[in-house]
Amino acid sequence: MRALRLSGDRGSTLPIYIWLTGILLFAALAFFAFAQAASVRNGAQSAADAAALAAAQSSRDELMVGLGEAIDDGGDWLDWLDGQNLVGTDAQAAAAQLAADNDSDVIAGPDATQVNGFPGYRVEVRTRYTVGDTVIPGTESKHATAHATAVVQPRCEFPADADFKKAVQLECDGTPFEIDPEDFHLEDLPDASALFSVHLAD
Repeated sequence: MRALRLSGDRGSTLPIYIWLTGILLFAALAFFAFAQAASVRNGAQSAADAAALAAAQSSRDELMVGLGEAIDDGGDWLDWLDGQNLVGTDAQAAAAQLAADNDSDVIAGPDATQVNGFPGYRVEVRTRYTVGDTVIPGTESKHATAHATAVVQPRCEFPADADFKKAVQLECDGTPFEIDPEDFHLEDLPDASALFSVHLAD
């Protein structure tokens, strides 16, 4: 009689084990789905960051061209050092290329903006890939979107009474540069990164 009772107990606990195993398996698959979604969101953010930085860097390069031309033409080139003369002719192409390199597409922007007084660009992207098939319905068609803003920040200071027609001593984050419009060649300009930093907005 005792052996029969033990056998019956084992038979009654078997469905419980199967039920618990099923719950654990589903929880594991759901956790995997959330991890996949987080990975896609991170990928979208990386693409947005890269696209925004590309747009700002492209505009910084154009800014340097304008600065060089202003000095060469005898214009008030000091106004270019505040970074406000961004044109952004190639910003869209640069942002689209970097987004594509990260398997994403630009869906908004680059839009000119200001952050703490510094000019920049805001970009929104969407991943070309999805979360994929998971136990959660709809993830197979779920893309991720993200946005980022990058700014162009001037590094240089100069005396308030500086005359753009004469030699001007610039102090760029502790590094001195002199620009003399009367003895100027385009190759005299320092690297763009020495005059303007490009970084993501906080």
